[in-house]
Amino acid sequence: MSNFNLTKLRDYIPSNLPRMPTWNTANSEREVSGADEDDDDPAASAAQEDDDSPITMADPQPIAPGPKSNLDLINECDNFPYYHTNPKLYLAHVNTYYGLFVAAYPETELGYILPSVAEVFRGLAGWKLDDEARSLTLTAGSNEAERSQAIEATTKAMRETDHFAVLKGWRDELYPVYGPNGELLFSIERAASALFGIVTYGVHMSAYTYGKREGAEGEKKEMRIWVPRRAATKQTYGGMLDNTVAGGIATGESAFESLVREAQEEASLPEDVVRRDAKAVGTVTYFHIRDQRAGGETRLLQPECQYVYDLELAEDVVPKPSDDEVAGFELKNVEEVKQALKDGEFKPNCAMVLLDFFVRHGILTPDEPGYIEMVSRLHRRLEFPTL
Repeated sequence: MSNFNLTKLRDYIPSNLPRMPTWNTANSEREVSGADEDDDDPAASAAQEDDDSPITMADPQPIAPGPKSNLDLINECDNFPYYHTNPKLYLAHVNTYYGLFVAAYPETELGYILPSVAEVFRGLAGWKLDDEARSLTLTAGSNEAERSQAIEATTKAMRETDHFAVLKGWRDELYPVYGPNGELLFSIERAASALFGIVTYGVHMSAYTYGKREGAEGEKKEMRIWVPRRAATKQTYGGMLDNTVAGGIATGESAFESLVREAQEEASLPEDVVRRDAKAVGTVTYFHIRDQRAGGETRLLQPECQYVYDLELAEDVVPKPSDDEVAGFELKNVEEVKQALKDGEFKPNCAMVLLDFFVRHGILTPDEPGYIEMVSRLHRRLEFPTL
């Protein structure tokens, strides 16, 4: 890829990129019959009663302001349709995107790409765009290093054209992409990952403490959670509330080492405390279609797996911002956190992590409306290979 022609790439970018088309389900290769639609599906309202009527997929929007239920919060983050609840809408999405492949694994789909993004690859060396199969295949490279080099050359050239707004958030951080057996296929710049619709990985930790309840007698204590507010200047979800520690996992980095690093960078938490007391408590997975708050183009696809940790802190350990990404930390009791969730103040995936925290700590119980769906939706089975 050393002879990558930037001028050629610019020439291949059409002046008017195609928008995501309206897809008539009569054109689907898969026949659907007798399936029930679920009113709780995140985009069920887009489906029409007439089986032959087209479905128009509008830009994703945040749920309207006002009190949000727990299922509202989940629908806002895990908003890619489910086949079993809305097969028409699911197939409308899947049959519109281009699948991402590498030549060595022609049967393994790695992500979904918008038609307007796939068009940029038409005729580029090292890539094969097949409109009939609706696939984009990386043909360059026979191993991880060579594939990563090809991806780097392509994404850097895209950045130079200044065509995709999402690449303005370039991080110089590499995310891993895995094959069907957990093997590393290639690495990709973090800011470009959503263009390719590949699975990304991160760590989220909820740090909490127990303090004496105000006005209470005796030793009874209440849980309080350390909640940061994202800096208003952040490109993504500026000014929203976050989990105590959260960040992406880079290529070659374990989940726990990523957590230790992020805890120091974002919250100034002592390394020895994190290593000793942070507890791995599972994962939260979801498939997100990005809206304008994520920065850059809307409709980009973001399937994600977050490794989740809990950390109980002593009352004298206080998280503090150590960079310009966090405006400050506040210690909130459970009711205050619940209210902030209802008010839509939390970044969507952070709301998911907090709901998982509440379930595990018995704060949300089976008496909660929609409890079964809520718990299952926090752990979505992703459609692409994972580690």
